[in-house]
Amino acid sequence: MQVTETLNEGLKRGYQITITADELESKVNEKLTEAQPEIEMKGFRKGKVPMALLKKKFGTQLLGEAMQEAVDGAVSEQLEQSGDRPAMQPEIKMEGENWKEGDDVVVSMAYEKLPEIEQPDLSTLTLEKMVVKADDEAVEEALSGLAEQAKNFEDRAEGETAESGDQVTMDFVGRVDGEAFEGGSAEDFPLELGSGQFIPGFEEQLVGVKVGDEKVVEVSFPEEYGASHLAGKAAEFTCTIKAIKAPAAPVLDDDFAKQFGSESLDALKDQIRERLEAEYAGAARAVMKRSLLDKLDDLVSFELPPTLVDAEAKQIAHQLWHEENPDVHGHDHPEIETTDEHTKLAERRVRLGLLLAELGTKNEIQVSDAEMTQAILNQARQYPGKEREFFEFVQKNQQVQQQIRAPLFEDKVVDYIFELATVEDVEADKDALKAAVEKLDEE
Repeated sequence: MQVTETLNEGLKRGYQITITADELESKVNEKLTEAQPEIEMKGFRKGKVPMALLKKKFGTQLLGEAMQEAVDGAVSEQLEQSGDRPAMQPEIKMEGENWKEGDDVVVSMAYEKLPEIEQPDLSTLTLEKMVVKADDEAVEEALSGLAEQAKNFEDRAEGETAESGDQVTMDFVGRVDGEAFEGGSAEDFPLELGSGQFIPGFEEQLVGVKVGDEKVVEVSFPEEYGASHLAGKAAEFTCTIKAIKAPAAPVLDDDFAKQFGSESLDALKDQIRERLEAEYAGAARAVMKRSLLDKLDDLVSFELPPTLVDAEAKQIAHQLWHEENPDVHGHDHPEIETTDEHTKLAERRVRLGLLLAELGTKNEIQVSDAEMTQAILNQARQYPGKEREFFEFVQKNQQVQQQIRAPLFEDKVVDYIFELATVEDVEADKDALKAAVEKLDEE
């Protein structure tokens, strides 16, 4: 095997690899010799088929295998000798259009290698960590939210009319062009006015009804309604009002707390406080992580593989375009051009991604099997009733596993840096934390 360097420019590398015909023939003969004892052929005892006959029957097939193995081996050997780590899969091309058996095999290999990255002195970093305590006002606000979830309805006094927020129980029959349609009727149906459960304009027309009223509600189905035969159609719903109930706030006592698994109202408040402070801590970590990444971006500088930057810029442009055009799904849209802004953001992401990966590798940071399993289970909960199917899908899909592992690995590397850096606690209130998080979204 002969290797000739053809390109050495920045991170770009190119090589021409020549595998001689004698090398290929030797590999084919090795394969035939290895397989000969197990081969049976009519007219010959097992293992006694002449080599010349085996070569005639299987030689072409084995030559292809030998060629592929030789090329793969040559590529691996060259990368091992050079110490290069390709940023992306090397591009391998066979040279010569009229290759025939007996000729040398010449292939070209091209790639961009990952840059050498020196680990910065992480102990010089100083970070601020926002510490926010859940005050009584925040706890009471969260408690009110729970009360809203647990609200009851009590019958209105006889003759009182329905108001927005009331629960109206009714029988109704819906008609389009004078004909009742499937799914347009119900009995004893409870509807909370203002909930938006029914099509636009329906619930508002029930404000002011009394028990015993028969109200004809006139509405039009939205143009984008799920049932195509009803989309855009005008409809009438004849509603017979059977009961009207006003919302009644629950009594915030120990019995109320037990609905949420707490022994007492005080215990429930303690749980709420802990949950809020855990949420605050998570948000504060996100703010501190952004600050860390900003500092690291200023701290390091190294050459970036152009292909990685280009791929990342295209991904950013594509994502932003879909955010601006939410009605377009899939990839049936005009080609999206990348801008200098996309490229600048891509350079930052690639630089930080390579740096964090290098820090993680050099410091032997790994995501354990237990951590991966827990992360998969957490995602599986998003598919109630299909958790097992999701888990099995992930187990069989290496790409999905990598998508789950990548953020876990990044967070572990970030935590490692936090331990080395100087972290100063800064007391703050929830409004300041909220403003800091909103600033992250703006950037």
